[in-house]
Amino acid sequence: MGKTTLAASFAVHSAVGNARRPVLLISTDPAHSLSDILQQPLRDAPKRVPLPRGARLYAWQVDADKQFRGFLGRHKETLLTILESGSLFSREDIEPLLDISVPGMAEMAGLLALEEALSSGKYDQIVVDTAPIGHTLRLLQLPEYFQRFLSFLELASNRDRVLAEHFGGKAQPIGSRLLTEWNRLAESVKRALQQAEIFLVTTPEKFALNESLRSRNILEEGSSPLMISAVVLNRAVTRPSDCAVCRQRVRATSAAQKLLKREFSRAKLFKGEDAGMPILGAAGLAAFGNHVFAGKRMSWKITPPRVKDIHLLKSEWPALDAPLSLIVGKGGVGKTTISAALGFHARQKSRRAVEICSVDPAPSLDDVFETEVGDEPGIVLGDPRFRASEMDSVRIFQRWVEEIKAAIEEATTAERSGIHVDLWFERQLFSRLLEIVPPGIDEVFAIIRISELLGDPSKRIVIDMAPTGHALDLLRTPERILAWTRLLLKTLAAHRTLGFARDAGVKVAELGQRVRELLEVLKDPKQTGIFTVVLPEPLPDRETERLVDDLDELGLRSKSMFINRVLFSRNTAGCLKCEQARRWQLATIARLERRYRGKALYAVQNFPSEIAGKKALRSFTGKLWLVE
Repeated sequence: MGKTTLAASFAVHSAVGNARRPVLLISTDPAHSLSDILQQPLRDAPKRVPLPRGARLYAWQVDADKQFRGFLGRHKETLLTILESGSLFSREDIEPLLDISVPGMAEMAGLLALEEALSSGKYDQIVVDTAPIGHTLRLLQLPEYFQRFLSFLELASNRDRVLAEHFGGKAQPIGSRLLTEWNRLAESVKRALQQAEIFLVTTPEKFALNESLRSRNILEEGSSPLMISAVVLNRAVTRPSDCAVCRQRVRATSAAQKLLKREFSRAKLFKGEDAGMPILGAAGLAAFGNHVFAGKRMSWKITPPRVKDIHLLKSEWPALDAPLSLIVGKGGVGKTTISAALGFHARQKSRRAVEICSVDPAPSLDDVFETEVGDEPGIVLGDPRFRASEMDSVRIFQRWVEEIKAAIEEATTAERSGIHVDLWFERQLFSRLLEIVPPGIDEVFAIIRISELLGDPSKRIVIDMAPTGHALDLLRTPERILAWTRLLLKTLAAHRTLGFARDAGVKVAELGQRVRELLEVLKDPKQTGIFTVVLPEPLPDRETERLVDDLDELGLRSKSMFINRVLFSRNTAGCLKCEQARRWQLATIARLERRYRGKALYAVQNFPSEIAGKKALRSFTGKLWLVE
């Protein structure tokens, strides 16, 4: 979409427009690319970006682990005291669990960084470059989650007071100062978000527009509604051309503008013309910011490097040899389309059943298959042996909560040796805790869902992963869950005389075994195939390089890479814009060839419109080239 480019352009435009106003640009995306766009190293602290006329712009790439650990370290003792006083567990039980990295840390870190920037009073304007939409929605809902968690902590801290009052005594609540401070933090960010301008970035593609409408509905219909202030239609093409590719894009841009004016009638509408080149460095960002936000013509140009044309060999789509396939890549590169195409091709060439599951919080399989895809696997394209599902982690969590609540009710209200035991406080405490949908639940339940799907060895499972940062979080989750289950089992063993602790121990042990088996599958190349998707552009290339390095560190090897939306010379001849874009593509593909000599690099031709439905998938999977 160009979300990071637009965030950086807006920040540069604002800072240069009024040099006396300090502006802070924060990236809360765990797969940061601000450093790539600004073309200078950044760290986990605001750093001044050199700009003309003394303009004051600071950039900050939030280090989630460092930010979260620092916050936890400052408040750990009080938190331990509260949790120890409000539960059956001791400090020794709880402390190791707090030391484990948890999914959802990126969103918590983003919230903390935002509060730190707001409370510092140093900046007249703060621009936040968020993660892809699914996880941004999670970040925007976080102040509410945080306040529910505070409600749980407040109840836990009042255990002694409640019990003392029950027996006619008195006791002081624990950690009241900390809870007051945390509540102020949550309220501060909540107010800031409600007063913020929210810019929605989209492109003229139907899939992008559909996702924008879904995102708008989620934001505006939530318990704390947030309204879209402005929409940026990026990668637009508006000038008439003899080029068939550009003519199609002009029509798509015109249709997109009409839809956005109708659907977002109260929001400002900005437009960013596709420059056919990457927007890099302060000068490029300033020019693009003037173009988009002040309506000026794009005045900045960068010449693509001269490289030889690539040699392509016509190829078949790769077979799904392994039972499990993971499709990974940066947001917006076409992972969902590639996932659907791999599954569709496998069904055309084999008798095996294929099931595709999207674990992206903002899924779009229904757009590709032109049918509603839900949480339960359903038939797509009229093929009973081809099924698809989109994981609804919140719904799964809520179902699980109902089961746990029933178990807690039974365990805390029981007859023991003719004596009726009612642990009413424990029941209330657990109930309050279970009302919270924790950040990172997507990753935890995605791991559980993948392990469930692997039950049938004859089936081929394709997982449409979340974008880079959160896909890596998901792939690190099994190790975290294993560490968590080991510690929790050790803790529960100390309370094995309690029936509930024994029952919980069995469930935790089962989960640990399931995750252990999944880890073995993920690290076995015969069991798991990892396909990376990239666009042949400099910025996606740099993020993909980091992604592949991180996968290697996790012991997960990506054997194939799809280079999506490649412009072919026969389609671009005579069009200066397309020819320039193609030269940038060739330079990127040349780098990919040099870097990944041991991988199969597949070139996927740029199609004039989105791939949706059986006919389009048949055409799409009929064309693939191997880069030689």
